[in-house]
Amino acid sequence: MVDWDLATSTAQQLLPNGPPILSDEAFELVASLYAAAKEAEKHIGDITQMEPIGPLAKVSVVDRRKWAAANVEGFRSALTPLMDSIRDQRSEEASTSTIIGAVGSRATAFQVGALLAYVGTKVLGQHELFTPADTAPRLLLIAPNVVTAERNLGIDPKSFRLWVCLHEQTHRVQLATVPWIKDLIQSDLKEFFDAADLDTSNLKERFGSVISSAGASVRGESGRSLLDSVQTPAQREILDRLVALMTLLEGHADWAMDEVGDDVISDIAGVRATFEKRRSGVGALDQILRRIFGLDQKLAQYRDGAIFVRAVIDQVGLSGFNQVWTSPETLPLRSEIEQPHLWVQRVHGVLR
Repeated sequence: MVDWDLATSTAQQLLPNGPPILSDEAFELVASLYAAAKEAEKHIGDITQMEPIGPLAKVSVVDRRKWAAANVEGFRSALTPLMDSIRDQRSEEASTSTIIGAVGSRATAFQVGALLAYVGTKVLGQHELFTPADTAPRLLLIAPNVVTAERNLGIDPKSFRLWVCLHEQTHRVQLATVPWIKDLIQSDLKEFFDAADLDTSNLKERFGSVISSAGASVRGESGRSLLDSVQTPAQREILDRLVALMTLLEGHADWAMDEVGDDVISDIAGVRATFEKRRSGVGALDQILRRIFGLDQKLAQYRDGAIFVRAVIDQVGLSGFNQVWTSPETLPLRSEIEQPHLWVQRVHGVLR
């Protein structure tokens, strides 16, 4: 249904080369990222007071093309339940089979590859969630994107590399301390796929909504992203849970990276302010694509999640906040992300 090899080759061909760099500089860059990741691990342990109970993911410094290949494998693993569901229905629903055949595995592969090529110049680091059964998840640091960002922003390389690693190491510690989070995400995704509506008439209606949303984004209006436009009501409920969880994870990482002092990263407030300009997107086309693909919602997760973390810590302290990792039932609801006092009241039984 998806030509995964073509998706990989498409992404790798569309991705531009990294910035010009001498071989000695490249060696120093890779070594400094590994060193920054090691240093960040200690700081994050002190800041978050989280104690891993499972193995920490291996840190790997990669280029853009290796990152793209890893993400195609991640997509393949994550989408397997959906593919199995579609295969089961193809023999029963001729209309579904017709639609899938019309779109074609190669066309879908090109879309996946093009999206990865767009994102692949921007992402600085990523903790893998979905990997083949025989492959352990890794923490990926994308070297060419790190050096491009620090050059464009005019930030001290040593400080910036450590700052980036602080965020990514937080995810590494989260998943080693709370290993059931990965299983929960996978379970919610399976439920999300199982709730997919593949009825022909409904698909046509939602694809029409996709076109309208894309047009609204191009005009600068508040149109929905492509993902929003093709969801069923049941899927939206599941997505609310996933969005709340991802907002917590990203916000917690953003909070942690800002908690180191100026003795660790000089002028950390200035680094944050400069980096926020990069996150927001610099050009009109970039901002349009972010809205269409829903990447602006990803940016909101960093901001809203960090606000939630800070608000809860202000009310019940760090140990009180860390109760969030106790079980799926103590994770915040999407409404509680927006109103942290509701989470405090539900989990701690106090109203602040």
